[in-house]
Amino acid sequence: MDTAIQQRVNTWLEGNYDQATKDAIQSLQTTNPDDLADSFYRSLEFGTGGLRGIMGVGTNRMNKYTVGMATQGFANYLKKTYGSAEIRVAIGHDSRNNSRFFAETTANVFAANGIKVFLFEALRPTPELSFAIRKLHCQGGVVCTASHNPKEYNGYKAYWNDGGQLVPPHDKNVIKEVEAITSVSEVKWNGGEANISLMGKEMDNAYMDMVKGLSVYPDVIAEQHDLKIVYTPIHGTGITLVPEVLSRFGFTNVTVVEEQATPNGDFPTVAYPNPEESETMSIGLKKAKAMDADILLGTDPDADRVGVGVKNHKGEWVLMNGNQTAILAFAYLIEARKSKGIAQPNDMVITTIVTTAMINELAKQNGVACYNVLTGFKWIAELIKEKEGKENYVIGGEESFGLMIGDQLRDKDAVSAVALLCEMAAYEKNQGRTLFDKLIELYIQYGFYYESLISITKKGMNGQKEIADMMEGYRNNPPKEINGVKVQQLLDYELQTGKDLLTGESWAIKLPKSNVLQFILEDGSKISARPSGTEPKIKFYFSVCTQLEKKEDFDRQFAALEAKIKSIIAGLKLK
Repeated sequence: MDTAIQQRVNTWLEGNYDQATKDAIQSLQTTNPDDLADSFYRSLEFGTGGLRGIMGVGTNRMNKYTVGMATQGFANYLKKTYGSAEIRVAIGHDSRNNSRFFAETTANVFAANGIKVFLFEALRPTPELSFAIRKLHCQGGVVCTASHNPKEYNGYKAYWNDGGQLVPPHDKNVIKEVEAITSVSEVKWNGGEANISLMGKEMDNAYMDMVKGLSVYPDVIAEQHDLKIVYTPIHGTGITLVPEVLSRFGFTNVTVVEEQATPNGDFPTVAYPNPEESETMSIGLKKAKAMDADILLGTDPDADRVGVGVKNHKGEWVLMNGNQTAILAFAYLIEARKSKGIAQPNDMVITTIVTTAMINELAKQNGVACYNVLTGFKWIAELIKEKEGKENYVIGGEESFGLMIGDQLRDKDAVSAVALLCEMAAYEKNQGRTLFDKLIELYIQYGFYYESLISITKKGMNGQKEIADMMEGYRNNPPKEINGVKVQQLLDYELQTGKDLLTGESWAIKLPKSNVLQFILEDGSKISARPSGTEPKIKFYFSVCTQLEKKEDFDRQFAALEAKIKSIIAGLKLK
């Protein structure tokens, strides 16, 4: 074993760690030395979003010690920032294995540092944590979740006083403080229990009142109250609030997928608890078909992402992608606010650089300001803060099945998204249409945009390097054409420059640095390459577009767009 790795192992075997941890390390030494090496070859990185990793013993794993050290660093930064003022933090967690333990560990460390802690009494959706931070005027917050990752993972997401995840300069400053904690002996583990208060029904009711206030057409729901809704929480936190929120909206015919209703960190019915995966939604889809439902919805373990199933123009059940869901939601709120006379001249919407450009076109044609930010809702939250008092935020969203409606929280929220999507389905049903009929109408009106993505995973210690080499190759030697079409622009968000490859003209990109490359082709197609910040994987996003003259042309044009994306993937040799 590498000497540096062995030294880390010895530190844990000889240091102030519990016996169960030491026993587990010794067991790995004899049964799985490769796993032991992976567990200790580096320290689990506290990135700009916090921690995320496989659970287990070691410096490169999620465990009591890595969580405690991260919390001590975060506590130190909060105290440096706020001095002698009272500091308050809110803490939540999802249904994953050890999430409650990690949340309680986090609470104990903050409390031992003299910080006032508001801890949810049990699992709750992540968006409610963001809401609670704002409601309780906290300076920070943490939610223990790995969102939609496989069951072996857990994580730790850090928030600032606006209810959004950490952004500059706080993200880098917290990272420095976390990295400065080099020993578990520097962590204050206990002694502040009196600083911890539990949150429960009172916060739930405040949050659900906020969500109910987002409803635009309660009268339509009254007419369509028996809309057939099938909902699956995919063994996650959504079960705690989503059925109740739908009831408060006025929906009376909600069926919860029983097989996936109970919170369970093993996610026994799915390979990945991610509503982006068709296999994950398959049990719900089967139930929706059997019941002849109007809409199917699924939320991930921490209930910040939502997957949607509807019947298409042929009456066949289909799962919509995140861009399609976002288009419907943005259009509904923009159109409904106009129709109800509540639209403001300074209304704005926010999307991200890898989300469909159809949202920009929709906003433009409706006279609504639309801003594009980097991937991640923390950047949407940051822009809302920047525009506060000047522009009126309505909705934000991104392609990865996330929506954030209204400005009373600052993270993606599948609870309010489920409620609004059901209201949208009720509104369209009242017009004699389905959500898919509406989607086709939007394609005719604003242009037929279609998007897809693929993820390439590079496992092991060399995975991150392979991905870095791939990005450097694209950056230094960008393709001159893709799928027979000239590459017109290269947008490099890491170097913060854009370049027209045909004319040589270049310009500055006024967004924070991010390791993303985009190729804009002459025909309007867009390909984006973006490595994950938390896993050894790289995502490629593809966007193509055409004109759709009439509904009858939908299938032919859709097939052509799908074929075009397949050709682009083949041309880039990505599969």
